[in-house]
Amino acid sequence: MHVLFVHKNFPAQFGHIAAHLVERLGWQCSFVSETEPGTIAGIRKIQYRPHGGATEQTHYFARTFENAVAHAHGVYEALEPLRDELRPDLVVGHSGFGSTLFLPELWPETPLLGYFEYFYRPHGSDLDFRPDFPAHPEDVLRSRARNAMIMLDLEQCRAGYSPTRYQQSLFPEAYRPKIRVVHDGVDTALWRPRDKAEARAALGLDPGAHVVTYVSRGLESMRGFDVFMRAAKRICDGDAAAVVLAVGEDWVAYGGDLKHVGGESFKEHVLAQDDYDLARIRFLGQVEPATLAGILAASDVHVYLTVPFVLSWSLLDAMACGCVVVASDTEPVREVVRHGERILAMARHAEGQRLDPGDGRHERADDLVGACHRQRRKHIATVEVIHVGRGSGSSGVRGRS
Repeated sequence: MHVLFVHKNFPAQFGHIAAHLVERLGWQCSFVSETEPGTIAGIRKIQYRPHGGATEQTHYFARTFENAVAHAHGVYEALEPLRDELRPDLVVGHSGFGSTLFLPELWPETPLLGYFEYFYRPHGSDLDFRPDFPAHPEDVLRSRARNAMIMLDLEQCRAGYSPTRYQQSLFPEAYRPKIRVVHDGVDTALWRPRDKAEARAALGLDPGAHVVTYVSRGLESMRGFDVFMRAAKRICDGDAAAVVLAVGEDWVAYGGDLKHVGGESFKEHVLAQDDYDLARIRFLGQVEPATLAGILAASDVHVYLTVPFVLSWSLLDAMACGCVVVASDTEPVREVVRHGERILAMARHAEGQRLDPGDGRHERADDLVGACHRQRRKHIATVEVIHVGRGSGSSGVRGRS
C-alpha cells in the first residue's frame, strides 16, 4: 500500500500518520511539500516549488485562489516525472492550498482524501467575532472568494475529514456527508502529566511559584493575546508568587491585526498599552515540543483564548499534560471540554461585548490559583488518543505546536 501525502509544509498534519503507517504497518509513504527532499522515518520527501503566485497587481479577492493554483501547478510539475514510479494507491492532501487539484491527470483511478480544516464565512465567524477589531469591508467580501479552491477540492475528492465537529459544520451542507470527523490525535507519550517540582526545576522556577501558561502560534487577537495580557497583569499585581510563561512567535498568523495597529508588531502594540512586569511575564518564543511539554507540566493554570476558529493542538496537549484550563466560551472549545470537569472555568462573553478581564467578574488571583490547585487534585485532565498520536518519539516526526 502506497500513500502520497500532499501539504506545503512537513510534517504538518500528516507526518505522524505517515510515520505510523511506515513503522507499524509497513506501508510505503511519500510526502510532497515545499521543504527539502530526502528521507525521514522511512518517508520519502519530494520537493515542489509553486509555479507563479499572486502579486500586488492581482485582485485582492483572488490572491488566495491564484496562490493555490500556483501550488497545485508546482505539485503537478514535481510529480509528473515520477508518474510511473510512484503510482500511489491513495492521495491525501490539505484542502485550501489546492495541492491535489491536478493529480487526477496523473493517476485518474487513485482516490483523493481531503483534509478540510476550515471554511471561511463573512458573518458569525472569526472575522466578526471581536467588535474591537472590526473586519475591513474588503476582507468581508474576500472571505467568500477564499473558498473557491476549497469548493473544487470538495467536489473532486472521494472523501474527506475534519479534525472537529465544529470545523466540519462550517462546510456547505451538500458536502458534509463526504466529510468525517477524525482528530489529528494526541501523543500521550510526550504530552503527559509529570512531576511538577522536577518540571519547575528544569525551567529554573521557584517551587512555590504560581505558574500561568499561554501558548499560541502567533501572538495575536484571534488567539486572545491582548486579553490574556490584561489578565496576566491583574494576576501578577494580585499575587506576588505568580509567574506567567507565554509561548509563541511575535507575528500574526491568521488575523488582520496589523491593519489596526499601523503595521507594527501586535505584541509590541499590546505591551505599549500598559506597564507590564516582564521579569514575571516571560516570553519564551517558539519552543520544541519536548520543551513545551515540560512547560505545560509545570503549569498551575493554562489559558486558552480563541475566537471561533480552528481548534489549537495546544489546548489538548495542555489537557493531556494535566493542566487546569481557563478558556474562552466558544464553540470549538465547548466541543472538547466541560466546565468543572476538564476545565476549571470559562471566560464568558456575549456576542458583541468587548472581551475584558477587568469588568469586575474576575476572581482575585490568589483565589483563582488556589481553586486551580483544588481542581487539579480532583481532576487530572486527560485526552484519549484519537487515531494515531502526533509526534511519536520513535519516528522523530513532529508536527506544529
